[in-house]
Amino acid sequence: MPEVSESPSTVSDVMTQTVVSVGRDASFKEIVGLIDQWRVSALPVLEGEGRVVGVVSEADLLAKEEFRDTDPVLLQARPSSTGDPFVARTRRLADLAKAGAVTAGELMTSPAITVRADATVAQAARIMAQRGVKRLPVTDVHGILQGIVSRSDLLKVFLRTDEDIAQEVRNTVLAQLTPARLRASVDDGVVTLSGDLRDRSLVPTLARLTRAVEGVVDVHVELAGQGSS
Repeated sequence: MPEVSESPSTVSDVMTQTVVSVGRDASFKEIVGLIDQWRVSALPVLEGEGRVVGVVSEADLLAKEEFRDTDPVLLQARPSSTGDPFVARTRRLADLAKAGAVTAGELMTSPAITVRADATVAQAARIMAQRGVKRLPVTDVHGILQGIVSRSDLLKVFLRTDEDIAQEVRNTVLAQLTPARLRASVDDGVVTLSGDLRDRSLVPTLARLTRAVEGVVDVHVELAGQGSS
């Protein structure tokens, strides 16, 4: 039996440990230079022993260009055309403040949206989707920076080989259904479960547990006497 590689199930397994960061006093041009040099979209802002206090993103920096030729007095007085006027005005004022900012401490979004190193890859993906961010600083229990995880890092789970996925499905899912005679095959991340299963009510659970194996793209269930599901 071939050796099965362990699923990269936590953020610490897929994160990048080398992180470019800045302190509160980093200048606007220094931040832009680092973003350009390292080809990243945001930088964590640290203080003390490496505690994450905020994040400076490209969006934070663009406010300076967006409001370059805008009269701040007129902008503050302008009524909102859609949505809640108070919320819209608050956002405009925040953007205006960033347009005049010159240091990371003034530019950053705080508190930072972060993820713990021991969080699962799925949890990190949900945070990114819900908060609309592309990268998350990874911290320990004390908020100290440990690394950074991006959307591309989370997709690394799909680089597992078909044989690794098949072996994990057999060992962690099908082994629990003995004496059922089931087989698992994998092609390009798609798992096909075939064979005999007396209790057909277990099919939804079987499919759900198989989808939970990292690297699985889709699941087909083809039991004897029934069509594909």
